[in-house]
Amino acid sequence: MLELLGSGLVSLWLEMAGVQLKPLNALDALTWQSSPGLVLAPDPNPTGATTVQEYLKQLVTSKLIAQNLAQSQGIWMQSGPMLMANHQGTTPLPAASLTKIATSLVALKTWGPNYQFDTLVSASGPVVNGVLQGDLVITGGGDPMFVYEEAITLGNTLNKMGIKQVKGNLIVNGNFAMNFQRQPMLAGVMLKQILNSATWGRPAIYTHSIMPKGTPKPQVVIAGGVKVEAQPNPRQILLLRHRSLPLKQLLKEMNIYSNNDMAEMLANSVGGAAVVQSTAANLARVPQVEIQLINGSGLGPENRISPRAVCAMLMAIQVEASAHQLNLADLFAMSGFDHRGTVHSRHIPLATVIKTGTLRDVSALAGVMPTRDRGLVWFAIINRGTNVWGLRTGQDQLLQSVVKQLQLPLTVPLALTPHSAINSLPQLGADSRNEILYKS
Repeated sequence: MLELLGSGLVSLWLEMAGVQLKPLNALDALTWQSSPGLVLAPDPNPTGATTVQEYLKQLVTSKLIAQNLAQSQGIWMQSGPMLMANHQGTTPLPAASLTKIATSLVALKTWGPNYQFDTLVSASGPVVNGVLQGDLVITGGGDPMFVYEEAITLGNTLNKMGIKQVKGNLIVNGNFAMNFQRQPMLAGVMLKQILNSATWGRPAIYTHSIMPKGTPKPQVVIAGGVKVEAQPNPRQILLLRHRSLPLKQLLKEMNIYSNNDMAEMLANSVGGAAVVQSTAANLARVPQVEIQLINGSGLGPENRISPRAVCAMLMAIQVEASAHQLNLADLFAMSGFDHRGTVHSRHIPLATVIKTGTLRDVSALAGVMPTRDRGLVWFAIINRGTNVWGLRTGQDQLLQSVVKQLQLPLTVPLALTPHSAINSLPQLGADSRNEILYKS
């Protein structure tokens, strides 16, 4: 904190509060502060607080929420070290998929953005004339996005190695999921089907149709069944290693589609919900009580996070990402840039990076919005009520009202400009992530 105070940035900020801010580089510098949740002063310009109070009143008058639920709504809005609006901002509330922000922060800090999860393929016997004389063994390493494309290219790689038949069984061990199916037996049954194109169903046929032109159809016929074993055979032969997409792309996909299975696998990879909870609070520098988790996805109202902690975690992710020449837009959906997943059909100000959250009676929205007069505005809105669609519309309108007052910047700040190469999934095709380790 002393370093921040001594830098002169805070005094510059406060001197210019309430008027148009010109040196945007100073605003950007404040987003990288080492204490993300630091608030030194309330905003002397009442725009944020007034707009939020009007929004809360409108929730009741429009009957989106009952009068007795008014205190169950949580809002935190912050610009650098200035608090713009706060309603129940330090109260832990059911956060739904905003929980994935905590999972993202801890996974990014633990593994780094370029980390890849390994799936190993082994054999329990020799390969003779294209027939594996034993079992084909899959050892999962926690890849949360081993999908049809991965299985198809894995089968094609086995064909290139001369393997077209397996005399034994398909053995599954380790932490293996297939197409977001985390039950190992069912994941193994699905993989066995995909390895042999003669048994494909419509989903596999469609996936193959959108893969690069000329992609072969695998023919690995497994004579036996599928078995799940706790430990690998120590005498098995390692055939190949399949690497997942880099973590930065896994996080982007998870957050854009709010994929619960991916979130659960990533949370488990760092030690589970308790580790995510305590580590996220430490990294965001908020009280432990403001983050209460039972899982890494947000399923269930028992996952509670305060709006302040949500914003602090997003700032902490931005800080961690910047150390790797990335930013929040590389890991979450951005309006006007991403047109898929939960950002689709939302009416959110241009270049706002967001994470949504939805349960039966919870609608949440959090992120960071660039403005001309306040630089980056961090926000978290957690609504309680059963009219989820109406609450979503109200959230979008609240952000539009704030940006109308503060104006959009002429250009997207560098701190929120996504790296297009990083956000391109075909950049690392599944085939290029197969490493052959056995030569017959």
